[in-house]
Amino acid sequence: MNPLPPLPALRAFEAVSRLGSVVQAADELFVTHGAVSHQLRALEEFLGVALFERQGKRLILTDEGRVYAMQIRIALGEIGEATQWVQAGPRPNELVISVLPSFGLHWLVPRLPDFSRRHPEYRLRLRAGLAVDDLRGGLVDVAIRMGNGQWPDVKQLFLLEDRLLVVAAPHFNGGDLPQTAAQVMRCPVVRSVENWRPWYIAAGIDGPEPNGLNCNDSNLLLQAVKLGQGIALTRLSLVVDMLRTGELVQLTDISMPYPNRGYWLVWPLRTEGTRKLQDFSAWLVEQVAQYLAQLPASLQGESAVATS
Repeated sequence: MNPLPPLPALRAFEAVSRLGSVVQAADELFVTHGAVSHQLRALEEFLGVALFERQGKRLILTDEGRVYAMQIRIALGEIGEATQWVQAGPRPNELVISVLPSFGLHWLVPRLPDFSRRHPEYRLRLRAGLAVDDLRGGLVDVAIRMGNGQWPDVKQLFLLEDRLLVVAAPHFNGGDLPQTAAQVMRCPVVRSVENWRPWYIAAGIDGPEPNGLNCNDSNLLLQAVKLGQGIALTRLSLVVDMLRTGELVQLTDISMPYPNRGYWLVWPLRTEGTRKLQDFSAWLVEQVAQYLAQLPASLQGESAVATS
């Protein structure tokens, strides 16, 4: 097997082929233009192929150079991605947690200082994520996900179910808040992905689904509600602290389980049995128990500790 060309020569060639200039390539690589020219000559000598045609001070890629530049660009990109993957992987003293953005912002982050106080030996890193695939890629130690469980090739622990309820800012409608389900139906609504039909059924009313501002992100929805732009049907876990502080209020006492989905702690098989997993999972189960115990009985969901 022939040795590979020197990496500096490949980087110089890729930069010149992309920028069309030795001077610009030298500036990008923080070397002199003479060094770049030397690397190009060395690469051509190594390959035994002319990569550029020299027309005065201009360098024009040959047909072989054009194909080679495309392949080298792809290869260097893959090397860069592989390097980032290795650098991004968890270190022994790090705990990398992937979490749903909304649940992370409103539920997990306010509680994490307690974990850091108890376990100062870990440097915490948070990654916002929705998929389970990043667990299998070795980039995270553990994740919190919402779903039905039973994801393949990972271990999982059911944490809790969420609940849906209707909330508003206390100053919404000048402070004249709706008191009945029928009055709620007539309010402007800030919508996300949540289906209002189960709430209507629980309230014993019928009618078309409400219209209003539509947001594809729960954090945008909650900001609009806090500004008094409408009411919203949302998850209890995202607003529980706002309800306690009075930043938001619940409209009527009607709530229901979030349909067919719960929060799970999920981890890759390589993390099984590690001290960092044991420490974090034990702490998280304790936090869930405290969270549920502090809820009014009407809003308490279910929790479990069975793994699969």
